[in-house]
Amino acid sequence: MTDTPPPTVVIVPGLRDHVADHWQTYLADRLDGARTVPPLVHDRLSRAAHVAALDEVLASVSGPVVLVAHSAGVITTVHWARKPTRQIHGALLATPADLERPLPEGHPSVRELEREGWLPVPRCQLPFPSILGISSNDPLAARRHVAGLAEVWGSRPVDLGRVGHLNPASGHGYWPRAEELVRQLLGSRETERAAS
Repeated sequence: MTDTPPPTVVIVPGLRDHVADHWQTYLADRLDGARTVPPLVHDRLSRAAHVAALDEVLASVSGPVVLVAHSAGVITTVHWARKPTRQIHGALLATPADLERPLPEGHPSVRELEREGWLPVPRCQLPFPSILGISSNDPLAARRHVAGLAEVWGSRPVDLGRVGHLNPASGHGYWPRAEELVRQLLGSRETERAAS
């Protein structure tokens, strides 16, 4: 029996540039071998370009992968999962933005998002286990909407409480719960190995 390497954590940011104070940045720095999908230089609002960037990072990783996605990065992940190019061990999906309703000023419009291929958001079971972190006061998505996504995606919902959009603007930089939830996803792999 050959031992497979531990999963590589791949960070999937939303539609932002690199943010030093973001919890995903801290998580990437704290986990050995973690990889981050880089911000796009061209076609920054293109869903297809974001999915291709994720796929490129995944193609460069050998062994199992755990995805850690936030905001529109969650939507990138579920679009990628419609035609996956590899197996994924599990995914932490944190506070997805509701791209189907108007977002606050400064964000792309629904019309722009539709034109760039983000809509409709896929509503089918994901082909890998996932945990969906739900905020009770996210300005970019109603709790009920996100809970509905957890159901159709087959994700285990986790109530994060009043964390806003779980970003620096809502007072969240380093977020230790991310490591706990990633450990839960990694733990499911250990359970599978012990049972085999």
